[in-house]
Amino acid sequence: MTLDLYVVKEGKSLRCGYTTGSCAAAAAKAAAIMLEEKGVINYVEIDTPANIRLKLEVTNPVIEGNKAICSIVKDAGDDPDNTDGIEIYAEVSKRNDGEVFIEGGEGIGRIKRKGLFGEVGEAAINPVPRKMIEKEVREVSNNGYDIVIFAPQGEEIGKKTFNKNIGIEGGISIIGTKGIVYPMSEEALIKTIYMEVDMIEEDQGKDNIVLVPGNYGEKIGEELGIKEPKVKISNFIGDSLLYVYNKGFKSMTLIGHIGKFAKLAIGVFNTHSKVCDGRMEAFIYYLSFMGAPVELLNKVNNAVTAEEGLNICIEAGYGSVVKRMEKGAEERIRKYLKDEDYNVKVIIYSMERGTNIC
Repeated sequence: MTLDLYVVKEGKSLRCGYTTGSCAAAAAKAAAIMLEEKGVINYVEIDTPANIRLKLEVTNPVIEGNKAICSIVKDAGDDPDNTDGIEIYAEVSKRNDGEVFIEGGEGIGRIKRKGLFGEVGEAAINPVPRKMIEKEVREVSNNGYDIVIFAPQGEEIGKKTFNKNIGIEGGISIIGTKGIVYPMSEEALIKTIYMEVDMIEEDQGKDNIVLVPGNYGEKIGEELGIKEPKVKISNFIGDSLLYVYNKGFKSMTLIGHIGKFAKLAIGVFNTHSKVCDGRMEAFIYYLSFMGAPVELLNKVNNAVTAEEGLNICIEAGYGSVVKRMEKGAEERIRKYLKDEDYNVKVIIYSMERGTNIC
């Protein structure tokens, strides 16, 4: 059933959903009930760590002798989640010793690197969903169960997630620390960044790491011949810098578009437009120190995009403002980290001109 729970983000009311962990727990409980009662059920209720009780529709129920199978359809609410609409199945069979064993089947990814929430080779079912599954089936009976969680669409959908970047291959993860999907969760995005950094540390040590806001920055890095591992950090520059620094990496390289890194150059460490739009202010700040005429400052101030502002500067002979911004961003980062000697390099690019700006 659709979850009637909403949060407000950026002035909009957004509907919450429920995690793959909640789906797995609900499917397992429903299958256990069907197995014990020897009959199909249409709905099942479970508790979540967020203290929100869910009543979910049971789909594709089958009872075959000593096992029962059913699925729960994932509902991500208004969150842009690749797993929205996926069917999470549980196959449950009885045991006689009171033990509960949980395994991942088709479409559930496998852990390929150390440092995650399980051992290498195990199914990517996080600790909280495992606890939820066990709790819910133990409410049905004390018999004990063998439980296999699977998702026929999981392998294909898993390719669209960050799983491979964090060491999970072959399918989706069964995740969720609260059981509820809160739309546009910054916490979830930052956790993904941290996990990618952890994987790089595990695989390649703590030398240089490259931080890029998005795909294009990654491409620019490759064109520049920068071979070090890259992590996409979106707008969360400050959180990423602190995590990497405190992990003990010897140096960092940041590659970003003029629109985001102009903000960084004046000390903005979350570059989302809802937090700050200081692009033209950054141009004017650095142009002023270069002795640019007021006429140029006014012209730049009236620009709509950072690319337009940059073109105005170049046409007026002030293209080197980008180099000033790069150095300024490096200085701001060192101050932010409280380490004036830290080895950090900032590279700014333009969509029109790449890194050959001046």
